[in-house]
Amino acid sequence: MESLARGERHLYRPHDRRSPQGSAARADVVTTQIVRNALNSAANQMKRVLIRTSVSPIIYEAYDFAVALYDREIRMLAQSPTLPAFMGTMSFCVEAAVEAVGGEAVVEPGDVILYNIPYGSGSHAQDLAIVMPTFHEDELVGYAAAKGHLADIGAKNPYCSDTTDLFQEGVLLPGIKLYRRGVLVPDILEILVANTRAPTAVEGDIMAEIACCHAGVAELARIVERFGLPVFRDCVERMYEHGEAVVRDFVAQLPNGVYRATGHLDNDGIDDEPISFDVELQVDGDLARFDLSAVPDAVRGPLNCPLPSTVSACRIVLSMLAGNEAPNEGHFRPLEVISRVGSMFHPVLPQPCYMYGWPFMSLLEALFEALAVALPGGVPSGTAGDLVAVGLYRYDETSGELQSAGTSVPVGGGASALADGATMFVPGLAMSQIPSAELQESKWPFVQVQSWEFLPDSGGPGQFRGGMGWELQLRVRTEVELITVVERTKVPSWGQAGGLPGQPNKVVLHYSDGRVTPTTKVTGLQLPAETVVSINAGGGGGYGRPADRAIDAVHSDLDAGLVTESHVREFYAHALTGAASRAAD
Repeated sequence: MESLARGERHLYRPHDRRSPQGSAARADVVTTQIVRNALNSAANQMKRVLIRTSVSPIIYEAYDFAVALYDREIRMLAQSPTLPAFMGTMSFCVEAAVEAVGGEAVVEPGDVILYNIPYGSGSHAQDLAIVMPTFHEDELVGYAAAKGHLADIGAKNPYCSDTTDLFQEGVLLPGIKLYRRGVLVPDILEILVANTRAPTAVEGDIMAEIACCHAGVAELARIVERFGLPVFRDCVERMYEHGEAVVRDFVAQLPNGVYRATGHLDNDGIDDEPISFDVELQVDGDLARFDLSAVPDAVRGPLNCPLPSTVSACRIVLSMLAGNEAPNEGHFRPLEVISRVGSMFHPVLPQPCYMYGWPFMSLLEALFEALAVALPGGVPSGTAGDLVAVGLYRYDETSGELQSAGTSVPVGGGASALADGATMFVPGLAMSQIPSAELQESKWPFVQVQSWEFLPDSGGPGQFRGGMGWELQLRVRTEVELITVVERTKVPSWGQAGGLPGQPNKVVLHYSDGRVTPTTKVTGLQLPAETVVSINAGGGGGYGRPADRAIDAVHSDLDAGLVTESHVREFYAHALTGAASRAAD
């Protein structure tokens, strides 16, 4: 990885490495499309293997993982759709992992490399990356890679909102071989298992990641064998050129200029001071440059977002708006990112990163807001900007291992110029799923789902209403430890064209003795049995003036219980007037 001094501006350009043998001009368009679909199918097979073999619901149900294929130059061939937050971060993992073991010259068939340093992976250390090389006739042709959230890796707590340096965040694996030429290095696995509170789950999920990478290696090798290495290389170059052209065409349609927005966080997990940061989108012809150099220095707590995920956020906003085809390295070429080393979006050792996902989500909101200025009517209003995550932990007396229950909750999405907002996960987690109440109670018997319903009046008023938030109430049957990492409780979603914000997020604890206590970020709080944790997911921003909302739409919401009569009187009084007029007629 490149070494820069703190405070120095850093310009990230995507790898523009060209295959020394490949030529897009030689590639046949039909064959290229077949190769492209074969690569996407291979990545999807990796995804299915990981879902089928993993132990933890956060992987097989919530899809908190990434799987991808890369060529020899570490350019993304295909990535299966899971969490968009991991889009394009895996190239950083592969590059750092291979470099750490000595470069491609020492990589051999059957090697399995482990890597989880946040500054190279883009995630917190709990997201362990697996990298496996692929060979064709003894020649390195690429890599299969996976990154998944493990139950526990020996951080100061099973999940943390208050770390102050990287070394509190778990066991660090700076690129080491767990398998050498297909042979397990048992000492490495023993160290991993000895440094977790949940050894069975962690070992099982690591082996599931390895299994999925084996599937990727086999499929990539099969594709190369089917078409031959020269044809494969030519088709890959043409595939990249097509992806680049798609995004450049989209960017070229944006007016040249500089577009700005401000992101918000409640606090850094240590102090309760709010944090704001300014972002800038510069459009110059068919090039989009995101300038994040004006953001604050890295904060004391763990709400710092490593550079790979900062780059990923910028990739997401372009990819989601430029088209809906599966991305590859070419789609990222029309994009540049300016950061500042040592800032909250480019932290360096030993700055903490455990809650990197929360500044990441707020960065996405700010970038979409900046793009909404450049593309009026083409970008939905803001979401509630968080996943309102709650974790509950206890030790199982029978197994002697940690039991963890945790869930992220979809929030209200922003309305568009054409429709009301939906209730869904924020853009960075768009492919995730929430476990059903039945699954939660089955996997986590110390938790009972007491209620789960929409929150009336939570969607931002507008001609098109913001997506609804909801309330999920969890009752704990036994004494547990609580971790909450709820964000955006102070600054709600943003609206457009006269649309208003929705309700912000919040979490409230209802104790059996009658005490009611709100909370935002807390680590390791002891909860007695019969405590009810009320998770209130916020609503999305509205679009257009509330006075322009269709009267029938207002009454439909009122009949469904999505809004109350007092809310209608405050924001949609015209609908009541219209109803009275129709009644008189």
